Amino acid sequence: MTLRSLARILQRVRPGRSNAPSTSATEYHFVTRWRVQGTVEEVADVLSDPTDLPRWWPSVYLDAQLTKPGDEDGIGKEVSLYTTGWLPYTLRWDFRVTESDYPHGFALEAQGDFVGRGEWTLRQDGDQVAVTYEWRVRAEKPLLRRFSFLLRPVFEANHQWAMARGEESLRLELARRAATGDERHQIPPPPGPTSLRTVLSPKTLFGLISTAVGSVAGRRRDDSTSSD
Repeated sequence: MTLRSLARILQRVRPGRSNAPSTSATEYHFVTRWRVQGTVEEVADVLSDPTDLPRWWPSVYLDAQLTKPGDEDGIGKEVSLYTTGWLPYTLRWDFRVTESDYPHGFALEAQGDFVGRGEWTLRQDGDQVAVTYEWRVRAEKPLLRRFSFLLRPVFEANHQWAMARGEESLRLELARRAATGDERHQIPPPPGPTSLRTVLSPKTLFGLISTAVGSVAGRRRDDSTSSD
């Protein structure tokens, strides 16, 4: 990943241009939108099986264990997750499905290193599916809580990277499921876990940290101006 591509991500999540305002440094609100070829039923079938996440979205989901099956609609389903991104930390968190409207989406509540709510919405648009994921979450992992005031744009960029890999992986998974015979073997595997070293050059990392520090400085200037 180049500095330019990460800079574009950071421009979308810098203070004042983020998806929505937050009430504290450790609270995040993301709205991710994907477009994939297929039907809402096909996409829903992929997303509604969380234990399969490490196979088709391995860049983020290292492990997923079903701890409670829920009812016939999936409501009450509980899953324990072990996840990562391109930053050198991992997250352990659980979610419980609280709402289900198959095949149009479902909502979940998270706890653990993340505490909050996520909602998947699927809409058929011709031969494509418009996928929206809204994620309102508070970071409880000590590392994130301790450094969110300084490295918030970096943590946000990590989320944007993870979701971009999700869209890429979902497209590959849908293509794999639709393929037959030899066609299936021609579909490349999904992107796997990525370390900070392979994603970022020293120049890119310096640029991210500079952006984060600049964001904090700008926020403090804005606060100072408002108080005047």
